[in-house]
Amino acid sequence: MELRINRRALVGLGVAVAVAASSMAVLRTDSGIASSHREAPMISGDPQHDNTDVYAFVSPDKADTVTLIANWIPLEEPNGGPNFYPWATKSRYNIKIDNDGDSKTDITYQWVFRNEDKRGNTTFLYNNGPVTSLDDPNLLFRQRYTLKRITPSGTKTLVSDGIVAPSNVGAASMPDYNTLRNQSIKSLAGGGKTFAGQSDEAFFLDLRVFDLLYGGDLSEVGQDTLKGYNTNTVALQVPQSEVALKGDAKRNPVIGVCSTTDKFNGSSFVQVSRLCNPLVNELVAAAGMKDAFNALDPSKDADVQALVNRVTDPEVARLLEAIYGIKAPATPRKDLVQIFLSGIAKNNGPIAADLNAQSLNKDAGKQRASEQLRLNMSIPVTKDPNRLGVLGGDLQGFPNGRRLPDDVVDIELQAVAGAAQSGKLVPGLTDKVDKNDKAFGQTFPYIPLPSNKAVNQN
Repeated sequence: MELRINRRALVGLGVAVAVAASSMAVLRTDSGIASSHREAPMISGDPQHDNTDVYAFVSPDKADTVTLIANWIPLEEPNGGPNFYPWATKSRYNIKIDNDGDSKTDITYQWVFRNEDKRGNTTFLYNNGPVTSLDDPNLLFRQRYTLKRITPSGTKTLVSDGIVAPSNVGAASMPDYNTLRNQSIKSLAGGGKTFAGQSDEAFFLDLRVFDLLYGGDLSEVGQDTLKGYNTNTVALQVPQSEVALKGDAKRNPVIGVCSTTDKFNGSSFVQVSRLCNPLVNELVAAAGMKDAFNALDPSKDADVQALVNRVTDPEVARLLEAIYGIKAPATPRKDLVQIFLSGIAKNNGPIAADLNAQSLNKDAGKQRASEQLRLNMSIPVTKDPNRLGVLGGDLQGFPNGRRLPDDVVDIELQAVAGAAQSGKLVPGLTDKVDKNDKAFGQTFPYIPLPSNKAVNQN
């Protein structure tokens, strides 16, 4: 692949982005506390509400269930005491399901946290001795949570007194952290499980994409920026019938998944963070759109033409052409509309496959485009997952849901460059970070244990 830099083209792209951002008057938030992912202006100062990643996949060891994972609080340095990384109280952490394709939420799983703090004016320590269990009196700060399942027909409390797995302070404080993790997993009526606590930051990528797409010559690749950091995780495993339309996962196997955070502003709860597909707010929304985008409900996505235009004429494709000479596919990009806004089906775009559009559900009604992470739960579990998911011939991977090992950076770069249309990968278009530094687990919650070693070690 020939690599070249066209600085004049980059200037032109900057002008085009400014024009697009100025057209976003329709997408604004008047609450004053709208939020987004870390790269957005307002969320940078509010990490407790910063939703970082969402995963949705058929459970590999229990194929009649689906596992949903959402992470918050980016870049948790393991030695970041004395307060470490508690969940916010007076806030709501949500995983939302749209199972009929009208872009409106049909099921919400909602976690609310509360503190038990015994430190008072006597100590600065998180714990005053080794912690060997979640109810160990040496653990001076712990959090508990309530988990509810909310539908239009009513609300059901699934867990009323769950205990959060604490931050991994270190080997002297928590000599067997795996025991604490296992104790924090709660069984649910009907065969499900849930977990809340600290985990390894399992998203693997080289974040130097923001330095003019990996240094302008692909020299800034191969470094896992998030290696060694932790994050806060909620995870849920439920029977597929619990999330499928009309409770029938055979007739209606496709669901749409998003995660949001609601923050109490003194009088009401306001959505301040949203994440469905990975990297959409990072690499699709322009800077002036980011805060407002994450206060937007998916049911409103199709009304914001300036945002839709960023999908049908993606900036990243134009950058790849300007910097590397990779010709941008013709617009409008109906293939990206399928991937991000409608789901993939033979009758709604150029990707000729019936994969994960909610219109494939037998009982689905009128469809409405919206940005969601869509999962077809009927696709069998892959014995040997391909990190490139669907582009690698593995239909159980991203963008059909998202598994922990899916290399979403490489997948999305290739998709934007046109690989989903052509069926051919662009040689050399990769951040060269192909897997997480820690192995994923074989049982729920699958995400690795958090590190207790400093990131800045020599």
